[in-house]
Order: sequence, then C-alpha cells, then structure tokens
Amino acid sequence: MSSLNKGLEKVDVTLKWDPSPMGAPVHDLDLVAATYTAEDPYGDPDYLVHFDSRAPDGTITLTRDSRTGQGFGPDEAMTLELERLAPSYVRVVVGVAIQQGSGRTTFGDVDNTFMRVAEGYDTLAENDFAGVAGSTAATVAEFVRTEDGAWELRDGVTGFDTEPESFAREMGRGPA
Repeated sequence: MSSLNKGLEKVDVTLKWDPSPMGAPVHDLDLVAATYTAEDPYGDPDYLVHFDSRAPDGTITLTRDSRTGQGFGPDEAMTLELERLAPSYVRVVVGVAIQQGSGRTTFGDVDNTFMRVAEGYDTLAENDFAGVAGSTAATVAEFVRTEDGAWELRDGVTGFDTEPESFAREMGRGPA
C-alpha cells in the first residue's frame, strides 16, 4: 500500500424492527453479505454470509439473528473485518431480505425498521427504509477496495422486489 489512508477496517452492520402485532404473522428480516472477486466484481458472489453463518475465512460473521424482531438492541448484527479479507476480494455488498413465508411483505409493512453501519463508535450510514417502503429486499451498503488497497463505503439503500434466494444472486448486480 502506498497510501497513508488505511480505509475502513472492522465494520458493524445492525438491523432492528418492531415485532408484528399480536396474532399477526411474524416479520423475519435477514442481513445478507455477498463477496465479489476482482475477476467477477459484478457477477455471482464468491460466497454469502446469512442465517447465523460466517465467512469461510472468518472475516464476515452474523453475530445476531432474530426471526421475530423481539428483544432489546439490534435484532440482527453482522461484523465485517474488511482489513482481513484476501486481496482477491474487491467488493462486499450487504443487504436486507424479508422472508416471504406468510405472503408478500414489504419494508412498509414492518414497523420501525432501522439499519446502521458503524466503525467503532463512528456512524457511517443510517436508514429507516422509508425510501424503499414498497420493496421486499434492499442493499444497504457496498464496500469497495480502492486501487491502493483501502476499503471505502458507498452507502445508499436500493430496493428490490424479489424473493430472498433471488435477491442473494441479484444484489451485487444492482437493480434491473
């Protein structure tokens, strides 16, 4: 590295939402991270992290996974140790998918959704999904390795209208 800028190193992405009203089907939102190599930075992900899993090399870990939105603090939490990712990785895209088990559910149907991207105590991005209320999934952060090897955040929330399995394939390509 020829730059003095270290870029982002260890980042946390958290997600929270309110539980469904009593008697209504539960809302299950899931954080998903997809990694992309220099050989195919906008193609299929090299691997995915979701549902209480971790990256094969331990650099991305889902540390908290809720199926209902109940409890204190974040309902989902993911840690990305970007500085430890192999040099072959040039992009990591993080998204949120709503499980569609009880019919089509959008962000507008889920009360008090909120996501935060932070490095230590510094908030890098926050969003309440109001701009994608009609979507069933959304990308919430794109981490890109610069030419000098530092990681930077391209924030912004982009909505998708797709099932969770399809979203995992499409999230790194951007909306159609």
